[in-house]
Amino acid sequence: MRGEPAPGLGGEAAHVAAYLGYYRATVVARARSLPEEALRRTMVPSGWTPLELLHHLALMERRWFTWGFLAEPVPEPWGDSQGSPDAAWRVPARTSLADVEALLAEQATRTEAVLATTPLDTLAGVGGRFTTDPPDLRWICFHVLQEYARHAGHLDVAVELAGGQTGE
Repeated sequence: MRGEPAPGLGGEAAHVAAYLGYYRATVVARARSLPEEALRRTMVPSGWTPLELLHHLALMERRWFTWGFLAEPVPEPWGDSQGSPDAAWRVPARTSLADVEALLAEQATRTEAVLATTPLDTLAGVGGRFTTDPPDLRWICFHVLQEYARHAGHLDVAVELAGGQTGE
């Protein structure tokens, strides 16, 4: 059974990395508890599916750490929203849960490398997501953690409605 990270992991960045890992594992486990058909079926009035939410989380993390903090170009930074942060999430029919898990794992590796080597008070680069007044890495970490926490809760409800795994 997977549990919340324990205290005493070292510095603040180690705790952030541990909680991001915990949230990633949680949302992947929830998605894996559903059959393929339920991954692609909406259970909520806003219309997103569990697979779309998981895909959104992978791209959201990439937007904040790779495109945002590192200021590296990424293909289609708003790839889950058709060019706009306000558009609906979409996952192509050919995209599988394994594909989304791989994208999430790839970004996790990038994020963990940043957190292991960069002081949290370091400002994000300019030229990617930010053109002026970039936030520091600590702010980005808190933003990404709140996105994961919020969406993990959304996914819990959708998975419960679809008959998937609930509880810790």
